[in-house]
Amino acid sequence: MEESKMIVGSEEWCAFPTLNVPAIKARVDSGAKTSSMFAQNVQTFSRDGRSWVSFDICPLQNNGTAVRGEAPVFDRRVIKSSNGASEKRYVIKVPLSISDTVWEIEITLANRDSMGYRMLLGREAMADRILVDPSAKLLMGDYTKDELEAFYHAPEKSRGGLKIGLLASNPALYSNQRIIEAAEARGHSIEFYNIQQSYMVLDHGTPCVVYRGGKILNELDAVIPRIRPSMTFYGCALVRQFESLDILTLNTAKAITCSRDKLYSLQLLQASGVAIPKTGFANSPNDTDDLIDLVGGAPLIVKLLEGTQGKGVVLAETRKAAESVIGALKSLKANLLVQEFIKEASGKDLRLFVIDGRVVATIERSAAPGEFRANIHRGGVARKITPTPEERSLAVKAAKSLGLQVAGVDIIRSSRGPLLLEVNSSPGLEGIESASGKDIAEMMIKMIEKKLKWTPPKKSE
Repeated sequence: MEESKMIVGSEEWCAFPTLNVPAIKARVDSGAKTSSMFAQNVQTFSRDGRSWVSFDICPLQNNGTAVRGEAPVFDRRVIKSSNGASEKRYVIKVPLSISDTVWEIEITLANRDSMGYRMLLGREAMADRILVDPSAKLLMGDYTKDELEAFYHAPEKSRGGLKIGLLASNPALYSNQRIIEAAEARGHSIEFYNIQQSYMVLDHGTPCVVYRGGKILNELDAVIPRIRPSMTFYGCALVRQFESLDILTLNTAKAITCSRDKLYSLQLLQASGVAIPKTGFANSPNDTDDLIDLVGGAPLIVKLLEGTQGKGVVLAETRKAAESVIGALKSLKANLLVQEFIKEASGKDLRLFVIDGRVVATIERSAAPGEFRANIHRGGVARKITPTPEERSLAVKAAKSLGLQVAGVDIIRSSRGPLLLEVNSSPGLEGIESASGKDIAEMMIKMIEKKLKWTPPKKSE
């Protein structure tokens, strides 16, 4: 019986045909029960009523080449690693090929960047099929460097274009996909870089930004930062590093940081003469009554300084409700603003998209029935409108005050004229592109071309 089993060494090349992985070196470890494979940017989605998972595989150690794979979710389990830490991982069941022998195995998706191998072949996958000779290696054959490069040779992109990095967290988001499409359509090379998987080296002689797998990003021409609020501190540190390398960033770290601090941004806007709703801020819960009176009493808006897209925003319709909300948030040591409620806005606001000092698209957003304006992101509707000259000027001035080249500026119409609510340094594209019919992503890429004085190569006759 044992004579029919495959004899392998302590490491072997494996292939996963359904994942587009022709070669990945595995550590063969009969001491480990479960097999695992390096995966990053893991995203779940539904297909034909079934849960699937897609992910990036970097098959070669110290090489940033990535392959996008997808498979049905077989299970999700808590796995204990060799260092004793437990982690909940997705499990897929896919065909494994070793030396022309193919069989299905269960494999967990894990970040193995700190490990010596991009794959671990455990004993469950080897049962009744494999014997291990721990003193040997690559008994099933080896690949040359040229063969591996042929396997993972990236398709050649249009020459003469710019090298652009999209620094964000989720490659599946509409906005990120549209930016990549727009850049490639104009002949540029663009790559998605996950903020959490990007590192920096501060050194007088050779400073750099490194992407997980060892890819150095110093040769980029431009970076488009789209930083989620929870990643503001580290994301802006990366943007500053790119700036120190003289790489163009669509928005600077300073501008992004200013826009993310609601209180500081309102102070900057106020100093620039931008009209804003009456706003109060105090540190002590003992000042609640004064805060409420300063903004004209109830109804009023209570905003967490860290909230975005309507989250952490509450409409207090009565004084008692305002006192209750403010007191509860203060007891949690949360920083908050109290802002006057503009009744005549009727649950509507304007989003003006500003690129390079110009309003390129405007939509009016209406909150869903039963919601107020701050919750406009939750089921609201949008329609294209033409802003007034005063609204257009207000949006441009607001973006300039914060130093933003690209911004989503939110304005509310009041009886005393337009008032600025908020400036978003990473505005979403889906709503405004859909409602306005404009290609905002292309405009962003054209702005980069303008800043770098790049012109498309002339077409040959």
